[in-house]
Amino acid sequence: MRSPFPTSLLFLSVRAHCFSPHLSNRHSPLALFAAQLQKSSVCKDVATGTAIHAIALKLGYGDQLFLNNHLLNFYGKCQLIQNARQLFDEMPQRNVVSWTALMAGYVHCGQGYEALQLFPEAKKGGAWVNTFTFATAINACSVLADVHDGLKLHGQAEIEGYVSNLVVGSALVDMYGKCGLVDHARRVFDEMAVKNIVTWTSMISICAQNGRGPEAIQLFAALQARNLVPNEYTFATVVNACASLGYLGAGKLSHALIIRRYCDTNEVVSSALVDMYPKCGCLNYAMKVFRRVADPKLIQWTSIIMGHAQHGLGHAGLQLFDEMLARGIQPNDVTLVGVLYACSHSGLVNRGEEVFDSMYRVYGVIPDTKHYTCMVDMLGRAGRLDDAEDLIQTMPMAPDVLLWGALLSASRSHGRLELAIKAAENLIELNQQLASTYVTLSNMYASVGRWSDAVRIRREMKIRGIRKEPGCSWIEVKSKTYVFFAGDQSCVHEGEIITVLQELEKKMRENGYVADRSLVFHNVEEEAKEEILGFHSERLALAFGLINTAEGSVIRILKNLRMCSDCHEAFKLISEIVSRDIIVRDVNRFHHFGNGSCSCGDYW
Repeated sequence: MRSPFPTSLLFLSVRAHCFSPHLSNRHSPLALFAAQLQKSSVCKDVATGTAIHAIALKLGYGDQLFLNNHLLNFYGKCQLIQNARQLFDEMPQRNVVSWTALMAGYVHCGQGYEALQLFPEAKKGGAWVNTFTFATAINACSVLADVHDGLKLHGQAEIEGYVSNLVVGSALVDMYGKCGLVDHARRVFDEMAVKNIVTWTSMISICAQNGRGPEAIQLFAALQARNLVPNEYTFATVVNACASLGYLGAGKLSHALIIRRYCDTNEVVSSALVDMYPKCGCLNYAMKVFRRVADPKLIQWTSIIMGHAQHGLGHAGLQLFDEMLARGIQPNDVTLVGVLYACSHSGLVNRGEEVFDSMYRVYGVIPDTKHYTCMVDMLGRAGRLDDAEDLIQTMPMAPDVLLWGALLSASRSHGRLELAIKAAENLIELNQQLASTYVTLSNMYASVGRWSDAVRIRREMKIRGIRKEPGCSWIEVKSKTYVFFAGDQSCVHEGEIITVLQELEKKMRENGYVADRSLVFHNVEEEAKEEILGFHSERLALAFGLINTAEGSVIRILKNLRMCSDCHEAFKLISEIVSRDIIVRDVNRFHHFGNGSCSCGDYW
């Protein structure tokens, strides 16, 4: 009959009979049990760990503090927190390691509140809390995003002199980051006497995730200056920062360092690179990185599919999706968002509907609001606004901000004022008083001559203190970023920029260009309307790029708002006039202009 325990456990059991319970040398049963429990904790081997516990009890080791602490650690890491709590309550002796192990178990299981309750109990129970206990309590605040208790623990750590400790300091940095207090995290980070690569990576990640990408990149440079060796998570974090900013130069430099460290095929790093290059306008680079990975995982397939979707290359994205399925890799909810996004931005409505209808039936994924938003966006772009409205009315969950925003955008594009009003009212009802909602509604009223309604909406914006985000674009030249705002003629090289724009305007008119004055709805002279359009931020950035980049090189521009249709037409003509490829990343997608056309096929 086959033994219910692994061979190694039978060996341990036999060895255990040869020793007295009081022996403590490195060959004793306690040491052997502890070593095996550590292995079981790492590989989440529940069967072996629980069997060791049973054997230990049978052999009379149930009162051994050393072994019980290892068991607490094992149960916590395997997320068997009830087992850990029962063991803890039955332990005849406890020390600070016991309390810390149970607290860590609760944190590992996402039960931060229970972990925090144990911290004062440990002190009352006579345990002399150490740096690891403090760090574990702070980690509980991170899980809960509880800055109130986190601040109190920070104060206690200051009093007891633990803040300068590496473990406690790193925990505080992480906690403040999870609570969105970047300045607090940076202050603790700067005051730490000793930092390791985990601390640096945490601080870089906090900056990158909180809209402070340039600071994240500066920290990465400071890390290198101190001759610290980045790990795969550090590299992935800084690459993500480059992606969010569209900093191609910094992204390429990071990639070079990654190759030098032989990390380019690491799953985490390669996924970040595959995500970064499309966001910086280099889809071909992303494909090169992707094809170098011998066995791409789901996250890498998802990134490359999403990259093609963002660039309007829906057919290529769907081919990659089919290739992924042929390799036996099943999509998750994020992958299917990418596929639907690809269909939406390429007008592939029939394929999009097929994918949506098969989500649960074929892939076992229940559609959520993100998938419904893609469908509403797809139907809206195709002019099927009634179908989009029907889908909203029949969906099993409440529509969110993004979904109503998609309907509003489609209603604006197709001139459906009544639907635009409905979408805008729902956005306002959700307390999402976004400036773009009011501006879109005001402009739509103006476009049909309802000036009094347009003025009313603008007045309401003023009363509520809602301001339209100024349009801005930025361009990277020789590893330096230059930002331009709409209508700002006092920018760098303003004289040359205005001259270039005027020359381009003249050549565009010779090629049949007529400015779309309908985009400027206020009662201003026709000539003034054209001047307003001529100084949109992306045009200023383009002129700067033409002046300061090598002839024939690609010009890459990023914009914080949606590119207007007049600038879109102008950029198509300019790409042919100057014989340059121009890539613009706006808030929705990428536009590749070249030889008088755009990659979106005017479907955007």
